[in-house]
Amino acid sequence: MKDIKAIVFDAYGTLFDVNSAAEKCKGKIGDKWQGFASFWRTTQLEYTWLRSLMKRHKDFWQVTEDSLDKSMKAFKIDSSMKNELLNLYKVLSPYPEVKEVLKKLKIKEYKLAILSNGTPALLSELVKSSNLENIFDDLFSVEEVRIYKPDSKVYDMPIKKYQIKPDEVAFLSANTWDVSGGGNYGYNAIWVNRNNNIFDNLDYEPKNEIKNLKQLIEVIQ
Repeated sequence: MKDIKAIVFDAYGTLFDVNSAAEKCKGKIGDKWQGFASFWRTTQLEYTWLRSLMKRHKDFWQVTEDSLDKSMKAFKIDSSMKNELLNLYKVLSPYPEVKEVLKKLKIKEYKLAILSNGTPALLSELVKSSNLENIFDDLFSVEEVRIYKPDSKVYDMPIKKYQIKPDEVAFLSANTWDVSGGGNYGYNAIWVNRNNNIFDNLDYEPKNEIKNLKQLIEVIQ
């Protein structure tokens, strides 16, 4: 992959484990914690898409709380756990290889950025709690354009900031719809397929498919 000037990462599910909040409470939630975590994430994403279509924007933290409310009712989880789960979502665990890979990329002097549905405050807290300060040049949040991925206004942000072309960006996401969104926009979109999933039929085939970020080093050389 030649002429790459910026490497842009999705945050949730790509750098940070969205299931880690529920997993840390599995002793209280019980065996249904995985199903609950998956339902919460799916509902959260559905709310972002629906709000974009309805032009009824709420920020990602509000969407996360609204989707949690529904998920806790669906799985009959005690409402007293709500604040604990929300606080854990602010400090999701990074995947094991993330810090090491980002440090290697930083040495190579690429522009490094996060492009996320998350609010600026959420992204800052995630980066800080994961000891990733001084790694990223920018934390791009959809709050700047007030519409969620995969709207093209979101993918425009790094292009405008860095004054580069879409095909000079390597964009990584674990979310197939996000890979398709970035790829159809013009990015070199790379799918981080951590869980052996099947790719969507959305008029885009990822430039590369990797199992974790360690393989990124080989792809961009």
